[in-house]
Amino acid sequence: MKKPHPRFSQGITSLMASLLSVAIGLLVGLALLYVLNASHALTGFGKILTTGLATSEKLAKVLYQASPLMLCGLSVAFAFKTGLFNIGATGQYTMGAFCALSAAIALQLPWYVALLFAMVGGAILGAIPGICKALFNVNEVITSIMFNWITMYAVNLSINNMPMMLTNYWAKSSIKDRTAPLLDANPAAVLPKGGLDTLMNSNYINIGIFIAVIAAVIIWLVLQKTVFGYELKACGYNRHASQYAGINAKRNIILSMVIAGALSGLGGGVYYLSGTGQYTLIKALLGMGFNGIPVALLASSNPIGVILSSLFVSYIQVGGDALQPHFIKENIDIIIAAIIYLSAFALLMKGWIAKLFLRNSLENANAEIALETRLEAGNENAAVKKGEQA
Repeated sequence: MKKPHPRFSQGITSLMASLLSVAIGLLVGLALLYVLNASHALTGFGKILTTGLATSEKLAKVLYQASPLMLCGLSVAFAFKTGLFNIGATGQYTMGAFCALSAAIALQLPWYVALLFAMVGGAILGAIPGICKALFNVNEVITSIMFNWITMYAVNLSINNMPMMLTNYWAKSSIKDRTAPLLDANPAAVLPKGGLDTLMNSNYINIGIFIAVIAAVIIWLVLQKTVFGYELKACGYNRHASQYAGINAKRNIILSMVIAGALSGLGGGVYYLSGTGQYTLIKALLGMGFNGIPVALLASSNPIGVILSSLFVSYIQVGGDALQPHFIKENIDIIIAAIIYLSAFALLMKGWIAKLFLRNSLENANAEIALETRLEAGNENAAVKKGEQA
């Protein structure tokens, strides 16, 4: 009897659980549109599902928004794989953005060096909760949330006291609440388009999507194909058993948060070095880091799955922008929130699907055993009769 490969079965159940969460979330969104404006509900729902692929310009916007989202999702997923909850991705993302913009505007460095600054900034901020967890057993959720706010206020204060970073320093403008446009301050710090802007007829698109996808593949290889990745996952499954087996759990916890922080920081660098966005000095946390949590949940913390889930979330966000004038575009946030809520139950759904597969496998196995038993009994009877005739 042929048994299914356990990793294959686990991958199938994870995929089906995520797809089920998405499908139910979209149905909730359709019901919401019917409640708000029944006569245009199907039209609006169709726009959500088709706008992202309607033109090359819309597709470019999907890829543009997916790049930082993918990196933040990788950050959360990587920490999940090692048994940690990196809810501080938004603070690390903010620090990465600050370090990248400081390198680009204040230091006049090229884009690739600015991205390294972003990764270092995010890694340092990620290391602090990791150290607190490893050495003092302080819950990383508490320290991460605290550093989200500390980082936001520290970055706002720092930029506000760096005149060269502000718009009014470079342009004939009195605007002082946002960073300078990179095209004015340092064009060499803008991420290259790689010809994609001409191909897709959009100023949004750049090589950031390739950077994010390469990062996802590298993280997958590290987790699946290296001893270091095995040790990280072992610590996530059972820290005490890992220590008993000779694995340095404290070191791996710190390194896990450092890598997670570097990924979020890289996401901040990719977004703000695109040349289309400016950091605004407001007293609110950036949502991109938090959006990485549902991306990781939908992907079941699989780095390759994060690529697909981030593209999906970005896709329906672009579709939500097309809901006007019959619906306000904030309705898409409710739909995404429903999917996020349901993605939290993806593990439960995964358990149900796994039980269903197991039951079907047992039934098939029993049927095969019964058939083999009958065949063997038939062969024995035939052999007996043949012996009697002889």
